[in-house]
Amino acid sequence: RILMDSEKDKTALPKKNKKSLGRRVIRFVDNLIDKAVFLICLILFILGTYGLYDSYMVYQQATDDSILKYKPGYKTDDATNKEIKENMVAWITVDNTSIDYPVMQGKDNNEYLNKDPFGDYSLSGSIFLDSRNDPDFKDYYSLVYGHHMEQGMMFGALDDYLKKDYFDSHRSGTLTVGDTKYKLRFFAVLECDATESSIFAPTENDDETLDFIKQNALFLDDDAIPTEDEKILGLSTCKYPDTVERTLIFAAMLPES
Repeated sequence: RILMDSEKDKTALPKKNKKSLGRRVIRFVDNLIDKAVFLICLILFILGTYGLYDSYMVYQQATDDSILKYKPGYKTDDATNKEIKENMVAWITVDNTSIDYPVMQGKDNNEYLNKDPFGDYSLSGSIFLDSRNDPDFKDYYSLVYGHHMEQGMMFGALDDYLKKDYFDSHRSGTLTVGDTKYKLRFFAVLECDATESSIFAPTENDDETLDFIKQNALFLDDDAIPTEDEKILGLSTCKYPDTVERTLIFAAMLPES
């Protein structure tokens, strides 16, 4: 009987070792899964925090009104603050809106998409004139672009012009080009694709621009349409992210006497 019990112990030992090994493997896998889940949560937390910080910085850049000290006519004791950069071609103000910015112009239309007027990287970019347009705004039709930012910043303010009452009550502004100051008389609101050459090829099809605006405008003031002696200024922004749809408003440019 003692022999039989001894044989039993010998056969039971491997089984016990197998169970112990299995438990260790399970614990190891559980720990590995726990660490993987923790790591994933940590990465998601870091990404979320960075996203919030990035959004905050974009908003701060877009709402930084210290840029106004470079506006022509702004009173400052520091003469070096009168110029931002050699690529500034104008200053645009749309009365009673948040649009009050320098207008830059790059070597192409990508340069100022993510660059501020000082030449530094900025997701909110700058307001800029189409690279094909004359920097002195001598073309019959000049086109200015700006990002569609939240809180009406940059050219996000153009969203409000999709309401007729707002368009009717926000029709004036100024464009300062060097020593020349233009009064702006807004006469139309338009939505169209960025592939429309009558609008987005400002120096190639400007003879078609006014006709296209009149035929396709959401809102149009017939009494404010530019005369033959007046030039046209267009302000454009994206309607939605990652689409070719654009929202635009158009003004007649009247040189101040």
